[in-house]
Amino acid sequence: MLIALNCFLLTFVSEMGDKTQLLALVLATRFKRPWTVLAGILTASLASLGLAATLGGAVAHWLGPKVLAWALGLTFLAFAVWLLVPEKEESLEGGKGNGAFWTTVFTIFLAEMGDKAQLAVAALGAHYAAPLSVTLGASTGMLAADALAVLFGGRLTARIPMVWVRRAASLLFALLGLTALFRT
Repeated sequence: MLIALNCFLLTFVSEMGDKTQLLALVLATRFKRPWTVLAGILTASLASLGLAATLGGAVAHWLGPKVLAWALGLTFLAFAVWLLVPEKEESLEGGKGNGAFWTTVFTIFLAEMGDKAQLAVAALGAHYAAPLSVTLGASTGMLAADALAVLFGGRLTARIPMVWVRRAASLLFALLGLTALFRT
């Protein structure tokens, strides 16, 4: 229980103002399905942080820092472009919300690859040798932090046009992508 609480607090604090929280806000305002987006965030968190807690630094070591940096950089640049493309609600909704769910799972999972929270969870997984407790604590911490953006971010976007939110998010992802590429 103490392991899960430590992991919850660490992840919650590290996610505040993180790109994943910004992505959660964009997804929630784009899909207008907060509970579906939160379910996607939880699913992606359990998968990516569970992987991190279980495998620790093995994946990053296997890929090597250059390949990982290139993959992250290109992924962030793809997010930057994707955010600028306005989409029709029908194509996003997928009829029953599956489009919102799977888009959230995919984008959050990819955004977490190599993120500071995932790396911290990998270290915690190695330290505690309790991957289930680490995964559950870290995933609920990420969900709690991102829920703030999903549930209350709409108030912000009601005052700021969505086009500007998308442009700001796109710029942030472009900067993150370029930074990752230039570090290689």
